[in-house]
Amino acid sequence: MEQLTARYGPEQDGPRDGRGVMAGSAAYAMDSGEISRARAFVRDFLSDARTLRGVDVPTRALEIAQLVVSELATNVCKYAPGPCLLDLEVDGDRLLVTMWDSGAVLPSALQGDPVREGQHGLEIVLALCQSFEVRREPVGKRVRVQVSLLEDAEDDDAPVGLFPW
Repeated sequence: MEQLTARYGPEQDGPRDGRGVMAGSAAYAMDSGEISRARAFVRDFLSDARTLRGVDVPTRALEIAQLVVSELATNVCKYAPGPCLLDLEVDGDRLLVTMWDSGAVLPSALQGDPVREGQHGLEIVLALCQSFEVRREPVGKRVRVQVSLLEDAEDDDAPVGLFPW
């Protein structure tokens, strides 16, 4: 993994909650080994958000963010091998995840099928994120999702430690 930048500080739009916006970026040459590095980047970034900015990042939100990035990175490995850029931004109670890759084909979720083996990644991302946007770029595409950093009241009884990374 080659980390491009890790910039922390207020952005021009201003903070949502007085703590400012934190942003970080990393670049990857996408092969299967890079998926775990992308997850680690998310974990380290959100840990820094806790430590440096006092952002409340519940364990479940951290796990969801890692899973979402893992699924997006897996799609890049499968369908658009080559360079990939991952941008993370914490703004108040939300994490914005933007992933650029050089592939021209836009992702689309398959119809739900519990007996289908594989190809559930985008279904998972859509179920876990508050927003999903994909747009073509002059080269490739950019996928942007929003993950809530709030503890969901419905998830109070959910087991902690669902994802072991």
